[in-house]
Amino acid sequence: MMRLFLFMSVIFLAGITQAQAFCGFYVAKADAKLFNEASKVVMSRHEDRTVMTMANDFKGEVKDFAIVIPVPAVIKKSQVNVTDNKIIDHLDSYTAPRLVEYYDNDPCQQYVMEKAMRGGAPMMMAMSADASLEERSKALGVTIEESYTVGEYDILILSAKQSDGLFKWLKQEGYKPPKGAEKVLKSYIKQDMKFFVAKVNLDEFESSGYTYLRPLQVAYESEKFMLPIRLGTLNAKGTQDLLLFTLTKKGRVEPTNYRTTKIPTGDDIPLFVADEFGEFYKAMFATSVKKEGMKTVMLEYAWDMAWCDPCAADPLPPEDLRKLGVWWLEKPRQPRPRPMRGRQMQPQIWPGPGGAVDTFVTRMHVRYDSETFPEDIMLQVTEDRKNFQGRYVMRHPWDGEANCEMADDYYQGLRERFRKEAKTLANLTGWDMAMIRRKMEKNGQSFDIKPSKDQRPWWEQMWENEE
Repeated sequence: MMRLFLFMSVIFLAGITQAQAFCGFYVAKADAKLFNEASKVVMSRHEDRTVMTMANDFKGEVKDFAIVIPVPAVIKKSQVNVTDNKIIDHLDSYTAPRLVEYYDNDPCQQYVMEKAMRGGAPMMMAMSADASLEERSKALGVTIEESYTVGEYDILILSAKQSDGLFKWLKQEGYKPPKGAEKVLKSYIKQDMKFFVAKVNLDEFESSGYTYLRPLQVAYESEKFMLPIRLGTLNAKGTQDLLLFTLTKKGRVEPTNYRTTKIPTGDDIPLFVADEFGEFYKAMFATSVKKEGMKTVMLEYAWDMAWCDPCAADPLPPEDLRKLGVWWLEKPRQPRPRPMRGRQMQPQIWPGPGGAVDTFVTRMHVRYDSETFPEDIMLQVTEDRKNFQGRYVMRHPWDGEANCEMADDYYQGLRERFRKEAKTLANLTGWDMAMIRRKMEKNGQSFDIKPSKDQRPWWEQMWENEE
């Protein structure tokens, strides 16, 4: 019997203002790989048209995989496609929360400057529905509206009169609905929703040459803009992580029936975090979600696709955006790199002469279970095009010689800066302050900097503790 995996509302069978440029040197990112079994969904939406792309993290025998998704309309074969994981991974990398670094200027040079300023889709043959299957379905009040094969997937579009009939149909056909599914199915049937059921066609999968299941895409027209998640909570082991990426022409997407909370961003954090940014972000995200009672959608990124600053990956090219359903894209983009100096720096992509790519990307991260998210996520497209990104900053102290009247003030200020960074990190993550301080000191960020007017470089004085 195939195990039925429920994908969200889908069922699986198986100190700077936002308006300013951030710049800085990109160092690391927090993409979906940090979160075990995180589902990824991309929804392209304009007017009443939606293209939903679903990447699954199914592990096991492909014969045991299937997916059931409530959809607002009957889906024809021409509305279903399979695509490449690489495009979704690229979008994940592009929008991922990021760590950037800055380097302090020579405090004496800064002093001189201040002084001067003061002075002045593949096509497959459709499979015909098995007659006996149709008869069995009708007996249970289930109608097979459509039946076809796309890529390595056999797909049925079902409608049902009663939830108990659909529940029995799933079990009868070898699916294994989780406990509580019948009640949830009933609510979708009341809304006149249809059911998109896909399982792997083993012959097509073997002949495809792929070693993994490719993402499925569904296109439809409906006034409803929603992501069904309730079925996905029924057989989940604890909480689930969902990364929802939306691509729109107007602006940011937000839920209408749940709060949206921006993740903490723009904070200065200690230098040692560069070596454990993944652990930092997981702890920071868990702490933020806990503070909100796990009842909010966390906003991680909102930006025009034409450019990024700093880039965790290049913006997606027009051909990949079209593959994700950005059907309104007309003018090709002429990327022009914006050169910047710095190590590990990704190019900054700006709109070319033909105009910006008319696509706004929103990245939302939801950690949920059936109690904290009892309803499907209802969405709306807004005209808000303000830039937002999860961004964390490391500031390297000046490591050259500095012998001027301003240098001692700078070094004295470092001590307070390091303390503030440690406190910020503890508040964001819940990490122990003593542990943070030990790691900072190993990275040269001592709290006990002794200012002095002698001529020795400051780094020779760094570890002298004041009594």
